[in-house]
Amino acid sequence: MSSKNIFAKRTNWPLEINQISERLSYLKKNKIPYIDLTLSNPTRCGFDYPSKEILSALSDERAMEYYPESFGLDDARNAVCDYYRKKGLKVDKNQIILTSSTSEAYSYLFRLLANPNDRVLFPQPSYPLFEFLVDLHDLRMGYYTLNYDGAWGLGEDFLNNFDKSTRAFILVNPNNPTGSYIKFLELARINDLCDEYEVPIICDEVFHDFPFNEKLKPISMVTNNKVLTFTLGGLSKSLGLPQMKLSWIVINGPVNLVEEAKKRLEIIADTYLSVNTPAQLSLRQWFTLKDNIQSQIKSRILNNYHFAQQQVKLLKRIQLLDVEGGWYITLKLSTSRNEDEWVLKLLNNYHVYVHPGYFFDFDQGNHLIVSLLGPQEAFQEGLTRVLSRIEQEGG
Repeated sequence: MSSKNIFAKRTNWPLEINQISERLSYLKKNKIPYIDLTLSNPTRCGFDYPSKEILSALSDERAMEYYPESFGLDDARNAVCDYYRKKGLKVDKNQIILTSSTSEAYSYLFRLLANPNDRVLFPQPSYPLFEFLVDLHDLRMGYYTLNYDGAWGLGEDFLNNFDKSTRAFILVNPNNPTGSYIKFLELARINDLCDEYEVPIICDEVFHDFPFNEKLKPISMVTNNKVLTFTLGGLSKSLGLPQMKLSWIVINGPVNLVEEAKKRLEIIADTYLSVNTPAQLSLRQWFTLKDNIQSQIKSRILNNYHFAQQQVKLLKRIQLLDVEGGWYITLKLSTSRNEDEWVLKLLNNYHVYVHPGYFFDFDQGNHLIVSLLGPQEAFQEGLTRVLSRIEQEGG
């Protein structure tokens, strides 16, 4: 029996273990300690979570009864409204659909908006997750570039990437890993083109609460009315609770399109009913813990970011690219050795793990991606090893 005839073509991904994964497995198997500068799971980063309060919220006796609400329970959706209200943004519960994750939210929206072989536009560089989501929904990826000239912005090719098969425009705000928020003039260009081509916007704002400058008031797409817009958020980043599996979609835009989208999404959501009742019943109480949790995460990422700034300042071979928010930084290397070679060398010789830029779809130059989320002592030691080795060895 041939596997070629059993499994769907959409899952024909390369399944071989690459050199980086193979080396990581070796270190783990042999219990050789290494510093992981790719940490993205906040629950493994040493934050002091108010665990009693988080867990006590799950003891609500109403969780013993099933409430099959396709868009989610009213109280949970109202809690999301309050979350936005405290950010100075007006959102109504009838705009909100709860999902178990942002990945599921993308799935709902791809099913709503696109037919097989339709095209969806994504930023480049950005999430490695997107390629898998596109494959699983039998879609095609299109790209618009984010260019860097001291700050990140829309590339000139942006105007040329829309066509009749384009069914959605993906915006990540702030983008990951570049950490760049959308600007007013850029949004005006996006709205004009999406309106002209009748293309809805899907905006991922999971890192929106983490600007590096508190004076920065980033745009949120939950108030974007010109075109049909779906804005995604969730507990994974906003509360550092990925294990609680609760996210949301906020729908906005022309009234007739919003109402039609909601009717169709109601059937999609009702088909899966994936959001668990205990998390919905706990949401309001969990949001009261937001400032505590976010303050720890913000302090960590800012302290690590400022350390990186100081360390890179006088280096010749390494540039720290400008970043406005999120959990990551990008290091641009002026060396002949490529990203794979550096990642493997750092793992083999210095026991530090960083992401290569191509993992986030950087297609030009050599870049390393580093998470700011890890404990400060380990971050400083790991980054020092990375910077000193690259600066001294060059090549």
